[in-house]
Formats: sequence, C-alpha cells, structure tokens
Amino acid sequence: MNSTVLFRRGRVIDPRNGVDGVRDVLVRDGKVAEVSDAPLPVPPGAEVVEAEGRWVLPGFIDLHVHLREPGEEGKETVLTGCRAAVAGGFTAVVAMPNTKVVNDSGLVTELVLSRARAAGLCHVYPAGAITKGLKGEELAETGELVSSGCVAITDDGRPVMNAALMRRALQYATLFGVPVMVHEEDLTLSAGGAMHEGVTSTRLGLRGIPASAEVAMVARDLVLLEETKGRLHIAHVSCEGSVRLIREAKRRGLLVTAEATPHHVILDDRAVGDYDTHAKMAPPLRADRDVEALRDALVDGTVDAIATDHAPHGVLDKQVEFEKGINGIVGLETALGLTLELVHSGLLGANRAVELLTHGPAKAFGLPGGHLAPGAPADITVVDPSEEWTVDAHRFYSRSRNTPFHGRKQKGRVVQTWVSGRKVFSDGQVKESR
Repeated sequence: MNSTVLFRRGRVIDPRNGVDGVRDVLVRDGKVAEVSDAPLPVPPGAEVVEAEGRWVLPGFIDLHVHLREPGEEGKETVLTGCRAAVAGGFTAVVAMPNTKVVNDSGLVTELVLSRARAAGLCHVYPAGAITKGLKGEELAETGELVSSGCVAITDDGRPVMNAALMRRALQYATLFGVPVMVHEEDLTLSAGGAMHEGVTSTRLGLRGIPASAEVAMVARDLVLLEETKGRLHIAHVSCEGSVRLIREAKRRGLLVTAEATPHHVILDDRAVGDYDTHAKMAPPLRADRDVEALRDALVDGTVDAIATDHAPHGVLDKQVEFEKGINGIVGLETALGLTLELVHSGLLGANRAVELLTHGPAKAFGLPGGHLAPGAPADITVVDPSEEWTVDAHRFYSRSRNTPFHGRKQKGRVVQTWVSGRKVFSDGQVKESR
C-alpha cells in the first residue's frame, strides 16, 4: 500500500465541513493530511489520482445491511457483502443481527468482526439484537454486545410489540450510549398483508398492509422515547404519516434519527406490476403521496440518512407466488445511481445527497468518518457524475441478484473507493489485499 496519495483537482464535496469546490486532497498513512484550494506539490513517491471532472467524497456509510453470515452464506457472506459495498462506494456498513445464529451475544459479534478483518475491504460495524433470538420476549445482554463492538441494537425486521420491553430497551441502550434501531410495524394491522393497501393491491387481489401499521408504531415509540430520554433510530421510513411524526418529534428536541431507502424514494406500489416479487419488501413500497413525503423529508432533514437495507435472497426465494415471496432487495451497488436520479431531476442538491450518504449516517450512529477534515480516516469515494451505465444484476459483486432495477439506466458511477488510504475498488474491480 502506498502510504501517500494525492487526489488532484476533483470537486470535493464535504458537507460536514462546508466544502464544495475544486480541491486537492492529500492522504498520508491512512489519514487525510490536507485539503487545499491551491494545487499541492506531489510528495516523493506519492500515488496521484487525477480527479478533474470527478467528485471526491467522504466514503459512503450504510446503516442497514444484511451480510447473512453466519448461517445463510449461500445468499451472502461478510466477504461478498464487503465486495458489493466497496463497489457501490461504501467504506463502512452496519451489519444487521438477524443471521441464522442471531447476533445476540458477544461471541457472534466477534465472529462477524473477525470475518470483516479477514475480508480486509470496508469497515463493518455489527448491530446487536434487542431481544434474545429476536423473539421479542427477553432483552439480550446489551452491555456485552456493546463491549464486543456493536454500535446499535435492533431486532431488525421484527418489531418489538411489547411496549414495556421496548421502554426498557431504550433505557438500557441509553446507559451504554447506543441508539435503538426499530422496524416499525404493528403486526395486528399488517398480518397477512403482502403489499401496500391501496389501488394496486385491490387490482391484484392481494391483501394489503395499511400505512397505519407503521405510523401507529412510530407514534408509540416516540412517546416512549420522550419518556426515557433515549436515542431512537427509525429504519426504512415509508409513510407520509411517519414523516410527519418524526418531523414534529425533532422540532421538540427528541433524539430521533431516521433513514430512507433508495427504493422507497424512487418507486411506489405500482412497481409491483403483475406480481413482481422483486418489488416485494418490508415495509412495502407505498403510494405516490408517501414517496413525495419521503423526498421532502430528504430535503428538509427529517430523514438523516439514505440506507440500502441490502437484503440478499436466492432465486428460489423470489420465484414463487407473490404472497410467499421473501421480502427484500439488494441495494449496495445501486444506491448511488438511484440517489443521483433525485439530483439530476433537481429534487435534491448534490451537497445534500452526499450528506445523506456520509455525514448523516455517521452522526446518527456516532461512527468515525463521513468527512474529509485533516486527521479524518482516509475513507474516500471518487465518483464520475456523468458516466452513464445500465444496472446488470448478473454482474453484481453481491452473491444475490434480487433487484427490481435490473436494466435501469443510471447516470453517475463510483470509479474508485479507498478505505484507510488503501484503494479497494478501481476500474470496475475490487482490489483485495490477499
């Protein structure tokens, strides 16, 4: 690894530090050494990255990724997930605990971290379970999980239906300084549903999931948050009503953050078409008014981060009747292109888009990185904002191919990814150290 790298004359967009303009960025020994308006001299032996016409950005951070290991390595592993991450410009990911050996103990946390070290590509931050076995019955050992390296606790796709248990989770997590990340779904309202309740579900004859299934749980947890003075992170927000509640909670000073996925801000429930299981997810794709509300929330700061909810599944998980299809899509390698659709259409400024992928998630979970000030980790993503390409699921680095975006044309692509000053992706190829 070359210890000194000079990124020359790229458009540096660093929202945390108020930088947006042509700069040189000097990296030395895995850290950002200098960001300069004027051209810098090339240090002896330095690698030079000619970045004119490209964006030089803090490395992307994804707060919501399923790496499937341990237990479902046929869908994804820590290694293949990290390959997909760096190919998508992500230098750090938060790994969900709903593996087949649930991450509800320090032992599983340490296994995930050891696999990440062996992969040697991007930073992997495990999230631990709120409850033992994700059963929603008894709290997992939060202190053990945090001391082993977990940066949040979550039962991921399973809501904590017991309000008293959720209240205790917020109290305990506060003691250990981590957020509680929640999937908001009232199972008594969503039971048996396969997609959003609306015109499309009626046309297809599918039982719908009402928006109230999410909104009611958001309301409950915000009440608990206010009482406990904890930290709450609401995963994959999908509804207009949820946005309204989160916006008001932030206005009142509650410590709540929220994420939205690219698919929820790009697609609505009509993408299900004629029973396309690649458009089946939880929460489901919602109505167009919900999509508009999410887009507004990205702009005004109600939503803090874009997160992919990267959920790899095998072919047979999707080639079934719609009601039986497993929820979820892969997202690491399409996130930038989909986010830039909002930029190119004028709905989102470039600076805000970068913030949602970098400083926003870093701040939400208190993670290193997300900016390029001197002394920051040299986690850097170089983007060609004008490159046009077509999504080809068969060329994903992910082990799975489940996406509704196959064949979609994109403008803007990751050309290089650097982690701790080491080039891990370039020219369409992952650069593994082993």
